[in-house]
Amino acid sequence: QVQLVESGGGLVQAGGSLRLSCAASGRTFSTYPMAWFRQAPGKEREFVAAITGSGDSKYYVDSMKGRFTIARDNAKNTVYLQMNSLRPEDTAVYYCATTYYSGSYLSEEKRSYAYWGQGTQVTVSS
Repeated sequence: QVQLVESGGGLVQAGGSLRLSCAASGRTFSTYPMAWFRQAPGKEREFVAAITGSGDSKYYVDSMKGRFTIARDNAKNTVYLQMNSLRPEDTAVYYCATTYYSGSYLSEEKRSYAYWGQGTQVTVSS
């Protein structure tokens, strides 16, 4: 049974930073790509960033390039999302997810991800 548990969310002022963590269990962590998505109130869940199993390739949505960084520590079965220069429009529930397939393809499609965490709330005040 694959489990993903996010942590690190909270309330931060605009311009501040947060680091989200997602601890995974239940299968060989380093084999599978991981991703972060987010969902703001009244909006669709949207892709943020993804990383290959080895960590050597990353993919970001254009609007977050340069502010957000995805990373992973396979020894700790954990993926991270470092978020800098936060804006009120970054307010959302952030979810980590992992694919049903192994390999190096990075997808921004929700349907590529078989397992999801419960989410962690990030609120950015102006």
